[in-house]
Amino acid sequence: MEGEDKSPAPCGNPPMKVSVLIVTYNQECYIGQAIESVLAQKVNFDYEIIIGDDCSTDGTRSLITEFQRLRPDRIKAILRDRNIGANRNFAGVAAASRGQYAAFLEGDDYWTATDKLQKQVDFLDAHPDRSICCSRVRYFYEPGAETDNVTVDVWPACPAGSYTIEDVLKANFVATCSAVCRRHLMDSLPEWLLAMKLGDWPFWAMAARHGKIELMDEIMATYRVHLASMWSSQPYAIRLRDTARMFRALDKELGHQYSRVIRENIAPRYLQLAVMSRSQGRRLETAKYVVSYVRNGGWLLPDGARAIFGMIAFEVFGTWYKVFSNSPKSVPAKVPKHR
Repeated sequence: MEGEDKSPAPCGNPPMKVSVLIVTYNQECYIGQAIESVLAQKVNFDYEIIIGDDCSTDGTRSLITEFQRLRPDRIKAILRDRNIGANRNFAGVAAASRGQYAAFLEGDDYWTATDKLQKQVDFLDAHPDRSICCSRVRYFYEPGAETDNVTVDVWPACPAGSYTIEDVLKANFVATCSAVCRRHLMDSLPEWLLAMKLGDWPFWAMAARHGKIELMDEIMATYRVHLASMWSSQPYAIRLRDTARMFRALDKELGHQYSRVIRENIAPRYLQLAVMSRSQGRRLETAKYVVSYVRNGGWLLPDGARAIFGMIAFEVFGTWYKVFSNSPKSVPAKVPKHR
């Protein structure tokens, strides 16, 4: 199957309990382990695996084709003849799915619990008020892949249990490779989402409008961080800017119902961008980020007024100022790769 518009339509297909959606691009070293971890699932229901390859240039496509040859009853491959981007690749895979539930896996991650799907589907069946069920994951950092000098073993650290849309807006605690959601929530993905580099976090928030998110306590998957990770490998400043841009679009999508929570998440990112620009002597750029920080309610945050006065002092005097130096050094940025 080739091309963006040739994905099979779900209409008329027999019902399926779960669709496992795998997106991949140039992940020859990892895709086999990802697929095998899905095939190892022990379940009492039928499921399908839909793999979208975004025109890989390495051996990824050959491996997918071989798996499909061995398991044509289980695996459906969508092989792009041109690169369309991660989020549009995902949208095509989602459109081809026919399960009651959708499970997510990126081609460089893998599942570690053979009863993962069974446990999560059983939970969602028993709790119709939940839109998503996710679990803890183990981070695996390949040599040289540590980002921001921060490494974790198990993520997220928050307690297991149910969470609301406001919780996920404050901090993303859903690892894509751990999540199972009700598939109908993907029926109409907005165009702005497909254009974002960061797609999973806003999707969890939009899905949480229709039910709470359940975080299971078990470790059920491994999230791999490596030099080719399309999100984690991006420079920190780019991730800060893209995350802020995503939140602005999400705020509009949600009808500005959660602007206060969203602005509390955006403001620290603009502050960190201002700090980074200041340290590099880019005063005009620093002023721009200071304005964005203020517009997003930065003065309402802890030590917000102190940070603003410090940045103003820097802009006026062009020198290091001790008040400004007390500004936060980082913001939460530990989020799953993108989709």
